[in-house]
Amino acid sequence: MKLTTTRFATIPRMKYIRLFLSVLCGLLIVTTAAAQKQSQTESRFAKLDGARIHYQSYGKGREALVLVHGWTCSVDYWRDLIPDLSKRSRVIAIDLPGHGQSDKPQIAYSMDLFARAVDAVMRDAGVKRAVLVGHSMGTPVARQFYRKYPQKTLAIVIVDGALRPFGDKKIMDGVMAGLRGPNYKDAGAQMLAGMAGPNLAPEAKERIQASYLNTPQYVIVSAMEGMADESIWGQDKINVPVLAIMTKSPFWPADTEQFYRSIAPRLDFQRWDGVGHFLMMEKPKEFDEAVVAFLNKNALMK
Repeated sequence: MKLTTTRFATIPRMKYIRLFLSVLCGLLIVTTAAAQKQSQTESRFAKLDGARIHYQSYGKGREALVLVHGWTCSVDYWRDLIPDLSKRSRVIAIDLPGHGQSDKPQIAYSMDLFARAVDAVMRDAGVKRAVLVGHSMGTPVARQFYRKYPQKTLAIVIVDGALRPFGDKKIMDGVMAGLRGPNYKDAGAQMLAGMAGPNLAPEAKERIQASYLNTPQYVIVSAMEGMADESIWGQDKINVPVLAIMTKSPFWPADTEQFYRSIAPRLDFQRWDGVGHFLMMEKPKEFDEAVVAFLNKNALMK
């Protein structure tokens, strides 16, 4: 009788031990998976003309979504979008030369330079072909990349970006005068504040202002001059799939969709209401859904 009592008394204890070991095993699996996922996220530097180009890589693969930021911006502008996008495919976010953590030599910051920087990053990351997502200035960068490396371009996503000049020479001369002057910080900050729109979160507005103020004046001026270069605004065709997500802004002429279709025959065109120029920061979930739907529709990077 004593033996039986002792034997049964050990049963609950054994259950607790088994439960403990089961939980511990589960924690180890979760921790290992998290470590593996973390190991797939890399912050690296490619080289171009002796300068370092910073980029972040999420996931693996020979094809990737390549995120190209706008004027005076950085990889930080994509941070709320990357977690969901990286579930669908490999993602690479680039700091263009002169921006973010990339080197900032005193050179000409042309769209051609930026396109070559994208190519340098892709080669360093082992990416053969990409869907380029270009916000604002990132759009002419993506287009210049397509001109130089059409075989490496799977598709282009235009994020409130232009396929023709922003304004005539008089307007651009006025903009450039403000950026070249001693009060360039105020001139640029006011321009960006007006583009941000009223519904952008204060924290996001602060990030935009800080990014601009951390960009050297010679980069600010030269990159804007690069966008004013008439040679980048030819009407040559983009023959890969294109998604354009634009704001309903008076900045864009009434014939914007028609003009974009004349350049990109395989165009999906969207106009979003109630958002400012940094629409992907205002509505990251909706933006991710639109990009993923575009990738799925065109059977890209499956």
